[in-house]
Amino acid sequence: MADHGLAVALFLSLRLKRPLFLEGEAGVGKTALASAVAAALDADLIRLQCYEGLDVSHALYEWDYARQLLELRILDATHALDREHARRDLYSEAFLIKRPLLQAIDPQRTRPAVLLIDEIDRADEEFEGFLLELLAEFQVTIPEFGTVRAAEPPLVILTSNRTREVHDALKRRCLYQWIDYPSFDKELAIVRRRVPQASAQLAERVTAMAQELRSTDLYKAPGISETIDWVAALVALNRDTLDADAIDETLGVVLKAKDDLEALRGRRAAELLDRAIARTQS
Repeated sequence: MADHGLAVALFLSLRLKRPLFLEGEAGVGKTALASAVAAALDADLIRLQCYEGLDVSHALYEWDYARQLLELRILDATHALDREHARRDLYSEAFLIKRPLLQAIDPQRTRPAVLLIDEIDRADEEFEGFLLELLAEFQVTIPEFGTVRAAEPPLVILTSNRTREVHDALKRRCLYQWIDYPSFDKELAIVRRRVPQASAQLAERVTAMAQELRSTDLYKAPGISETIDWVAALVALNRDTLDADAIDETLGVVLKAKDDLEALRGRRAAELLDRAIARTQS
């Protein structure tokens, strides 16, 4: 359920064939956008989850050394070992393990692709440098194999939670969009769509309570995904409204830090609930 600004950014990314760089707090729907776009375009969603120490072999490709060794032994045993012939065979596509980036630019791909490079801020700066070349030309050279170039460039969506600043050189190659927490009405609409079995009062109160929690000084504010999880958990407990007892039983569904849980239990939670109820009645 994108707003107009995000829809325009996505349209331009498709039309101009430029990557779309999304920043925002964790849980606001950056990853969900890639899934929704892939479904809308009837495209394959290819996801690269970034982390510290991510290298090219895990992101792009690597050779299946175990199968290569086995093939080499078979050639040797059958006396069919010819160095040049063996080299061509062993470094052919049959032994190439395609990781997400190579899958996305595979020229043999028959379906469109959405490449999600998730949480790029968790990867090292060296990996960012590698992406600059890949995203500029949508091609890569494998020394033993040759150059692989996408017949049709994928739609690329990069996300960042801003745990560190991503280099400007990477951002310049992308269209940029900041995704903020949604308004009450928009978040309520998302909750109703994702948890349709929830009562109207339950959906309204939990959504309002999540909005109130974000206004407090928390170590980790709840995202939309936590709001949805909270409503689903209360539905599983056969609750049709949110009250003090329900909050006490399920607060760990929406808050994921010990200090936050301790700070919000008891009277503070009751105060926020009163404000949330007033919000739904206004």
